[in-house]
Amino acid sequence: MERFPQPLKAQLPIQGERAELLGGFMFQDSEHGLVQVPAGFNTDFASVKPLRSIAWILLALSLVVGWFWPEAGAFIGSLGYGALALYASIVGYGNAAAVIHDYLYSTGQLARKAADAVFYRALRSSGVARWRAWLMWCGVRLGGRWRYNRK
Repeated sequence: MERFPQPLKAQLPIQGERAELLGGFMFQDSEHGLVQVPAGFNTDFASVKPLRSIAWILLALSLVVGWFWPEAGAFIGSLGYGALALYASIVGYGNAAAVIHDYLYSTGQLARKAADAVFYRALRSSGVARWRAWLMWCGVRLGGRWRYNRK
């Protein structure tokens, strides 16, 4: 059995941030077995928009601070460009894995750490490079606590 035995079919949002699954979706995880996501589930895929916002805020802040303290402005600008580079390296990857992860987070079916591990394995099995999968896994480990099992 393939890890993702069915194609991902989702209705992209016209307005808003979430997409709705048009059909059921599943992933065969090596440790936790079959994870099934029902049709109609809403997902935002990989939630990386906050990272983009942080990058732009840092870049704008660097301009303001740079007028008064050029060294600090340069440092803040470097952080902004770093955040933008990080955003660019992960945006658009791993939508199938992100759907599985969003479902596990919304249901609380697995502990958060286990759900994050499933996410990493799903990323790798869908062809996402190891370094990129690791970055995405770090992102959910660092920032996912606020979204786990919140409806």
